[in-house]
Amino acid sequence: MSEKVLVLNASSGISGDMTVGALLDLGADQEVLQEALDSLRLEGVRVVISRVKKSALDACDFNVILDEEHENHDHDMAYLHPGEMHHDHEHHDHEHHDHEHHDHEHHDHEHHDHEHHDHEHHDHEHHDHAHHDHAHHHHGRNMAQIETILRSGCLTENALNLALKIFHIVAEAESKVHGEPIERVHFHEVGAVDSIMDIAATAVCIDNLGITDVIVTDLSEGTGTVMCQHGLLPIPVPATSQILSTYQIPFGILGYVKGELITPTGAAILAALEVKDTLPGKFRILRTGLGAGKREYATSGILRAMLIEPERNDSMREAEQTDEIIKLETNIDDCTGEALGAVMDLLMEAGARDVFYTPAYMKKNRPAYVLNVICVAENKAQLEEIIFQNTTTIGIREFSCSRTILPRQIMTVETPWGSADIKVCRIGNKHTVYPEAESVMRLSRQSGMGYPEMYHKVLEYASGEIAE
Repeated sequence: MSEKVLVLNASSGISGDMTVGALLDLGADQEVLQEALDSLRLEGVRVVISRVKKSALDACDFNVILDEEHENHDHDMAYLHPGEMHHDHEHHDHEHHDHEHHDHEHHDHEHHDHEHHDHEHHDHEHHDHAHHDHAHHHHGRNMAQIETILRSGCLTENALNLALKIFHIVAEAESKVHGEPIERVHFHEVGAVDSIMDIAATAVCIDNLGITDVIVTDLSEGTGTVMCQHGLLPIPVPATSQILSTYQIPFGILGYVKGELITPTGAAILAALEVKDTLPGKFRILRTGLGAGKREYATSGILRAMLIEPERNDSMREAEQTDEIIKLETNIDDCTGEALGAVMDLLMEAGARDVFYTPAYMKKNRPAYVLNVICVAENKAQLEEIIFQNTTTIGIREFSCSRTILPRQIMTVETPWGSADIKVCRIGNKHTVYPEAESVMRLSRQSGMGYPEMYHKVLEYASGEIAE
């Protein structure tokens, strides 16, 4: 099966409803989505999928509409516009928005678009009467309750696991910012019915499209503050900031935009999908889709999705992958061999991709070693600390590198002497098998067979299983 690479251009930010709209426009099966959402058996909610114009562009609008009984009243227009208690908000639909992109300079309370917000900053709209009950609060759900709801439906295993992962990421962030254990976190901000629907819908669409890799470009956030249940909060709000920090998701600030562009649900989706931020050098666009936001800002207000095929040489098409790594390097001329051996073990245990020493001669003809550590960005700080604490170096050089790698998979094969782990790499339609040294050594000791002979035995059994 060929890889399916999804590219999300998030220059106008990202939220749950924007993501679902973009994926539906990209080609996700609407009937499959509706069946999955219906299977959750959530009361007082319906989904409307329509076409809208955003910045003169035709985009897909995904609306989760709650009836009056189930609508969340934590955040109404009095919260959005402190000091102004309007009770005659005339609206055309029951609006809610996945972490609604608030513009505190906007005072026209007539909205024709359906809005929802995963922080549940809801505009409470009614056709024939004014809303006066600003004290009503909808009690949130905890993670166990949300998991029960999601497991009760007919989501595929992949979709269910992704939906649970997204919710867990938000719960983890809320736990940290509020200083509460995850099991005590109630989803006051994202646990409402509309957000369950948004997250489940995102997971179903990703699974339906068969997405294997996700790249996000130009992720942007606005500026200013948002009035939430807990008071006036800076943008990005704490839960969003925590997710972006924990998962090291790069983003930029649009200083001219007063309002919130990245919602906690949007950030959690990116974290759960383990997105990359680097496009391949050349690629073909197979399909495109546009998901509509609900607020009007000085941005396009859309999330653009593209399904792409990276351009390869014919002999290597669909065989190569690229990623970004960091190389740490330092010269050491006054450490013992025992210390150098120990630091190598510590670095590998801490997540280094590779560690090696190169002999060198330094000033005054001193014999020395150059320590080289290959790692990913999120491990860099911890590995540097290990080097400083366990060697005599006082400086570490850092190099960012792009590398081309072959797709690989770790598998376990059964042999007459026991199970063994193997690494399978693909070059075009050809597979190359590499028995893992630790497994070969273990079987060699257990059987009394020499290492070279056992290596070839494992290779023989592994190659036969792969061929089948």
